[in-house]
Amino acid sequence: MLGLAALTLGGCATRRTVAPRSSGGAQAAMPAQGAPVPPLRPGGRVAIVAPASAAPNAADDAADWLLSRGYQPRIMPAARSRLDTPFDYLAGTDAERAADLHAAFTSADIDAVWCLQGGFGSWRLLDLLDYDLLRRHAKPFIGYSDITALHLAIQRHAGFVTFHGPMLAQDLLNGREEPTESALYAMVGGRMGQGAWIGAPDYALPTTLMPGTATGRLAGGNLALICAMQGSRHEIDTRDAILFIEDVNEAVPRVDRMLSQLAAAGKFESIKGVLAGSFTRSGARDDAQFQYAFHPLLRERFGPLGIPVLAGWPSGHGDPNLTLPLGARVTLDATRQGLRLEQAVTR
Repeated sequence: MLGLAALTLGGCATRRTVAPRSSGGAQAAMPAQGAPVPPLRPGGRVAIVAPASAAPNAADDAADWLLSRGYQPRIMPAARSRLDTPFDYLAGTDAERAADLHAAFTSADIDAVWCLQGGFGSWRLLDLLDYDLLRRHAKPFIGYSDITALHLAIQRHAGFVTFHGPMLAQDLLNGREEPTESALYAMVGGRMGQGAWIGAPDYALPTTLMPGTATGRLAGGNLALICAMQGSRHEIDTRDAILFIEDVNEAVPRVDRMLSQLAAAGKFESIKGVLAGSFTRSGARDDAQFQYAFHPLLRERFGPLGIPVLAGWPSGHGDPNLTLPLGARVTLDATRQGLRLEQAVTR
């Protein structure tokens, strides 16, 4: 592993000692935010990483898929791995998965780092990562779901834009192609500069719960992971942010509990707006209709804040899964039902 000494025990790496964070709801200072990253050009070189759960049989299929799109894949070692029981939900030890991330970011012959799938385990890597190293070698990092833990940590400690977008095994090998695929290429490929409009396809039907516009840094991801990070040094910073949330397999009462937790922690005190993405559940008869079950809860929680709220945005555990630039400065236009980039996300 680059720059780290890590031991393994029972298939899992021990944690590096870290400085304690202050108690209470105070949010610590962060590095400069929203730094753009180099674009992923056609024919670029892509590292396939598995920072969370194992999908060893999918790694080579993902490489073939990338080749079919004209990219040059490189499968990182843990992406082909699965630990033995009881850690069989992990793709390699913590040390191995962290080493893959370090190697993917520092390798001069890698242009983007693309996650194979989510699942469980990304949070186990957060105290093993060298964020100064990642900042010095910033490049497109793509994933969502459990990968939210890494997005939050990179935003807090490294400060470059990362991409909440479709994963290779979880989305693209499962047939989620258009507009999921083209939206990703446009975002990470340098075709969306300052002033670009991010809109949903007509059939997605986002819903304006509170009209208006607001500008801020886009922060968030999977709601359960945001809550899981609360109280750690990697927790979400929501100051002057446009908060994005999405989730899967979570009923209304559990979402209510998670929102209440974040409210009690002061995470909504200075947010500028809310973008609620896909809320879906396995076995739901109609995920599109299921979205509406959350609207009263979102109105109750965010309505009194007098901020714009747009729900049903097609990003997250659904189809399509539009890419969002976390850490970038954006304007949420809940009335027009879209986002405008207020900065370049690639350079």
